[in-house]
Amino acid sequence: MAGSGSAASPLARALLQQCLSARLQVKPPEPGSEARWVQIERGLIIYICFFKGTTEEIVPKMVNTLLNVKLSETEGGKYVSILDLPGSILIIPQATLGGKLKGRNMQYHANIEKERGNVLYSLLVTLCERELMANAKCSEAGVVLKHGTYGNRQVLKVDTNGPFTHMIEF
Repeated sequence: MAGSGSAASPLARALLQQCLSARLQVKPPEPGSEARWVQIERGLIIYICFFKGTTEEIVPKMVNTLLNVKLSETEGGKYVSILDLPGSILIIPQATLGGKLKGRNMQYHANIEKERGNVLYSLLVTLCERELMANAKCSEAGVVLKHGTYGNRQVLKVDTNGPFTHMIEF
Protein backbone atom coordinates (compact mmCIF):
# COMPACT_ATOMS: atom_id res chain seq x y z
CA MET A 1 0.00 0.00 0.00
CA ALA A 2 1.29 3.40 -0.94
CA GLY A 3 -1.07 5.37 1.29
CA SER A 4 -3.02 5.28 4.49
CA GLY A 5 -5.84 3.01 3.34
CA SER A 6 -5.85 -0.59 4.54
CA ALA A 7 -5.80 -3.66 2.31
CA ALA A 8 -9.57 -4.00 2.82
CA SER A 9 -10.44 -0.37 2.18
CA PRO A 10 -8.18 1.77 0.03
CA LEU A 11 -8.93 5.50 -0.23
CA ALA A 12 -8.15 5.67 -3.94
CA ARG A 13 -7.01 3.45 -6.77
CA ALA A 14 -4.90 4.49 -9.74
CA LEU A 15 -4.03 2.57 -12.87
CA LEU A 16 -0.96 3.74 -14.77
CA GLN A 17 -0.50 2.91 -18.44
CA GLN A 18 2.32 3.89 -20.78
CA CYS A 19 1.32 5.24 -24.16
CA LEU A 20 2.89 6.36 -27.41
CA SER A 21 -0.16 8.56 -27.93
CA ALA A 22 -3.67 8.83 -26.52
CA ARG A 23 -6.81 10.68 -27.52
CA LEU A 24 -9.77 11.17 -25.18
CA GLN A 25 -13.21 12.48 -26.06
CA VAL A 26 -14.15 14.98 -23.33
CA LYS A 27 -17.43 16.15 -24.86
CA PRO A 28 -19.66 14.00 -27.06
CA PRO A 29 -21.02 15.34 -30.35
CA GLU A 30 -24.35 17.15 -30.09
CA PRO A 31 -26.64 18.60 -32.72
CA GLY A 32 -24.80 21.67 -34.01
CA SER A 33 -21.44 20.87 -32.36
CA GLU A 34 -18.74 18.32 -32.94
CA ALA A 35 -17.15 16.12 -30.29
CA ARG A 36 -14.28 17.69 -28.34
CA TRP A 37 -11.06 15.70 -27.83
CA VAL A 38 -7.82 16.10 -25.89
CA GLN A 39 -4.63 14.36 -26.97
CA ILE A 40 -1.15 13.59 -25.72
CA GLU A 41 1.89 12.07 -27.37
CA ARG A 42 4.33 9.75 -25.56
CA GLY A 43 3.62 9.64 -21.88
CA LEU A 44 1.48 8.24 -19.12
CA ILE A 45 -2.25 7.68 -18.74
CA ILE A 46 -3.46 7.87 -15.14
CA TYR A 47 -6.88 6.33 -14.52
CA ILE A 48 -8.14 7.38 -11.09
CA CYS A 49 -10.96 6.35 -8.74
CA PHE A 50 -11.70 7.73 -5.28
CA PHE A 51 -13.48 5.80 -2.54
CA LYS A 52 -15.79 6.94 0.26
CA GLY A 53 -13.87 8.62 3.06
CA THR A 54 -11.11 10.08 0.88
CA THR A 55 -10.11 13.62 1.83
CA GLU A 56 -7.94 16.34 0.28
CA GLU A 57 -5.04 15.46 2.61
CA ILE A 58 -4.06 12.36 0.61
CA VAL A 59 -4.07 14.04 -2.83
CA PRO A 60 -0.56 15.64 -2.62
CA LYS A 61 0.90 12.26 -1.62
CA MET A 62 -0.93 10.61 -4.54
CA VAL A 63 0.44 13.18 -6.98
CA ASN A 64 3.98 12.73 -5.65
CA THR A 65 3.74 8.94 -5.99
CA LEU A 66 2.08 8.92 -9.43
CA LEU A 67 4.49 11.41 -11.00
CA ASN A 68 7.66 9.96 -9.46
CA VAL A 69 7.19 6.20 -9.80
CA LYS A 70 9.85 4.87 -12.20
CA LEU A 71 7.86 3.16 -14.96
CA SER A 72 8.97 4.97 -18.12
CA GLU A 73 11.73 3.30 -20.12
CA THR A 74 14.43 5.49 -21.67
CA GLU A 75 16.21 4.73 -24.95
CA GLY A 76 18.97 3.11 -22.88
CA GLY A 77 16.58 0.77 -21.08
CA LYS A 78 16.69 2.61 -17.75
CA TYR A 79 13.39 3.21 -15.92
CA VAL A 80 12.62 6.79 -14.89
CA SER A 81 9.62 8.78 -13.70
CA ILE A 82 7.33 10.51 -16.19
CA LEU A 83 8.84 13.83 -14.98
CA ASP A 84 12.37 12.61 -15.74
CA LEU A 85 11.49 11.09 -19.11
CA PRO A 86 9.91 13.72 -19.69
CA GLY A 87 6.51 12.72 -21.02
CA SER A 88 2.98 14.04 -21.26
CA ILE A 89 0.18 12.99 -18.91
CA LEU A 90 -3.49 12.16 -19.52
CA ILE A 91 -5.63 11.86 -16.38
CA ILE A 92 -8.92 9.97 -16.75
CA PRO A 93 -11.51 9.58 -14.00
CA GLN A 94 -12.47 5.91 -13.93
CA ALA A 95 -15.24 5.00 -11.48
CA THR A 96 -15.20 1.40 -12.70
CA LEU A 97 -11.88 0.90 -10.89
CA GLY A 98 -13.97 0.87 -7.71
CA GLY A 99 -16.13 -2.03 -8.75
CA LYS A 100 -16.49 -5.25 -6.78
CA LEU A 101 -17.96 -8.41 -8.21
CA LYS A 102 -21.12 -9.59 -6.45
CA GLY A 103 -22.47 -12.68 -8.13
CA ARG A 104 -22.22 -11.84 -11.81
CA ASN A 105 -22.71 -8.10 -11.42
CA MET A 106 -20.32 -5.29 -10.60
CA GLN A 107 -21.24 -3.02 -7.69
CA TYR A 108 -19.77 0.38 -6.91
CA HIS A 109 -20.95 0.99 -3.33
CA ALA A 110 -17.44 1.90 -2.13
CA ASN A 111 -17.02 4.76 -4.64
CA ILE A 112 -17.08 8.33 -3.40
CA GLU A 113 -20.12 10.53 -4.04
CA LYS A 114 -19.93 12.26 -7.44
CA GLU A 115 -19.71 15.85 -6.12
CA ARG A 116 -16.99 14.97 -3.60
CA GLY A 117 -15.08 12.94 -6.17
CA ASN A 118 -15.17 15.87 -8.59
CA VAL A 119 -13.55 18.13 -5.96
CA LEU A 120 -10.76 15.60 -5.33
CA TYR A 121 -10.29 14.98 -9.06
CA SER A 122 -9.97 18.73 -9.74
CA LEU A 123 -7.39 19.03 -6.95
CA LEU A 124 -5.42 16.07 -8.33
CA VAL A 125 -5.37 17.60 -11.83
CA THR A 126 -4.33 21.04 -10.48
CA LEU A 127 -1.48 19.62 -8.39
CA CYS A 128 -0.23 17.48 -11.31
CA GLU A 129 -0.28 20.57 -13.57
CA ARG A 130 1.75 22.52 -11.00
CA GLU A 131 4.36 19.76 -10.75
CA LEU A 132 4.65 19.57 -14.54
CA MET A 133 5.01 23.37 -14.89
CA ALA A 134 7.60 23.51 -12.09
CA ASN A 135 9.75 20.81 -13.72
CA ALA A 136 12.39 22.32 -16.02
CA LYS A 137 12.79 19.16 -18.12
CA CYS A 138 9.03 19.05 -18.79
CA SER A 139 8.87 22.77 -19.64
CA GLU A 140 11.79 22.53 -22.06
CA ALA A 141 10.35 19.42 -23.74
CA GLY A 142 6.91 21.03 -24.09
CA VAL A 143 5.08 18.14 -22.49
CA VAL A 144 1.44 18.67 -21.60
CA LEU A 145 -1.13 17.49 -19.12
CA LYS A 146 -4.63 16.79 -20.41
CA HIS A 147 -7.56 15.37 -18.50
CA GLY A 148 -11.00 13.93 -18.88
CA THR A 149 -14.31 15.15 -17.51
CA TYR A 150 -15.35 13.76 -14.14
CA GLY A 151 -18.62 11.84 -14.13
CA ASN A 152 -18.94 11.43 -17.92
CA ARG A 153 -18.42 8.37 -20.08
CA GLN A 154 -15.60 9.12 -22.48
CA VAL A 155 -14.20 7.53 -25.64
CA LEU A 156 -10.49 6.68 -25.45
CA LYS A 157 -8.09 5.79 -28.24
CA VAL A 158 -4.63 4.61 -27.17
CA ASP A 159 -1.50 3.59 -29.04
CA THR A 160 0.97 1.66 -26.87
CA ASN A 161 4.03 -0.45 -27.32
CA GLY A 162 2.56 -2.84 -24.77
CA PRO A 163 -0.06 -2.29 -22.07
CA PHE A 164 2.57 -2.17 -19.28
CA THR A 165 -0.20 -1.31 -16.80
CA HIS A 166 0.33 -0.90 -13.06
CA MET A 167 -2.16 -0.46 -10.23
CA ILE A 168 -1.40 1.60 -7.13
CA GLU A 169 -3.72 1.87 -4.14
CA PHE A 170 -3.62 4.64 -1.57
